[in-house]
Amino acid sequence: MSSVLIDLFLGYLRLERNYSPLTVDSYGKDLREFEQFYKGMDQQLSWESVDSDVIRDWMESMMDRGNSASSVNRRLSSLRSFYRFALRRKLVEKDPAHAIQGPKRKKPLPQFLKESEMEQLLDPRMWTGTYKDVLARTLIMTFYETGVRLSELVGLDDKDVDAMTSELKVTGKRNKQRVIPFGKELADTFAVYLQRRDATAGGDSSAFFRTEKGERMTNAQVRELVKKNLSRVSTLKKRTPHVLRHTFATAMLNHDAGLESVKKLLGHESLSTTEIYTHTTFEQLKKVYKNAHPRA
Repeated sequence: MSSVLIDLFLGYLRLERNYSPLTVDSYGKDLREFEQFYKGMDQQLSWESVDSDVIRDWMESMMDRGNSASSVNRRLSSLRSFYRFALRRKLVEKDPAHAIQGPKRKKPLPQFLKESEMEQLLDPRMWTGTYKDVLARTLIMTFYETGVRLSELVGLDDKDVDAMTSELKVTGKRNKQRVIPFGKELADTFAVYLQRRDATAGGDSSAFFRTEKGERMTNAQVRELVKKNLSRVSTLKKRTPHVLRHTFATAMLNHDAGLESVKKLLGHESLSTTEIYTHTTFEQLKKVYKNAHPRA
């Protein structure tokens, strides 16, 4: 009877829902795997007598075998679809999968560069004196030392950069403005950049970061410069301005900055958004522990 139910459901997917053969096979594999699992628990169990505890045990066994949350949720989705079909056709009297919550997907930890990699990249000896190199180094240092978003950096005008107070005024999401302080190294870098920019780029643009033609930098142009230069020191798959934002936040927390302060600097609405970086720094701490402790 069990196999007959599965075949009825797969026929429905194929003929009435027009699912592809590959998708139908995937559903069949998931359902037969579950059937094999509950029969292994008790030969007397059937699709009609299985309850929610059996399904939870199945999910737990998959997680124990190293299946990801997304993989378990996909198989649970197959089971839900099957029981909805069987209940509508009166092939079963109850749906034990209906109220079961799947495992939560883990948010991937933010990728960031090591401080040693940033030190190497920002070393003046790594750069030529061309305008393109001066521009690229200044862009990267701005991301790393202020944590601004790409759109915020591109939107900077000359009036937003105050050399006297060493502050940037940026316009973030939903046009919210915030002020970010910066240090002497970045101030000196800005001074060198502006001197080169005004001599090379010119133009009447109000933009702080400009191309050699004097036009405001676009998001794509900044991404390209960042990607090209991060490749010189890092093997990360992601080599984007956002990775430098992550690097800024991680460096701040690693050097004892308070979570609330980092939240304000990043322009986050919620503290929970900033807390993802505490997991990152804890992962670093675990690596240090494992490498350093003799009993680890």
